Amino acid sequence: MKSGYKLFWSDKALVDLQNIINYLIENWTQKEIQNFARQLDKRLELIAINPRLFPKTTKRKDVRKSVLTKHTVIYYEAKGSVVTIVTLFDPRQNPKKLRL
Repeated sequence: MKSGYKLFWSDKALVDLQNIINYLIENWTQKEIQNFARQLDKRLELIAINPRLFPKTTKRKDVRKSVLTKHTVIYYEAKGSVVTIVTLFDPRQNPKKLRL
């Protein structure tokens, strides 16, 4: 990544990502999985370059939200030169399940 921001994943976000990957492997074609991975990489690069690009959430003022697909929203926070991916959330779920 070409930026001064380092990107880290929370334990929760890594579990969320693994669950998404498992679902994709079971239900999507290899081409669709590659497209999703490419889309995620591009979005993470954008976030690392400019963390203030996406809007803040109403739940926690320092957490921002980036809609990746209609099935996946990336929640992240930036502190200093570090961007932490907090969680990946499916907005079709009950919003009360979202833990920030």
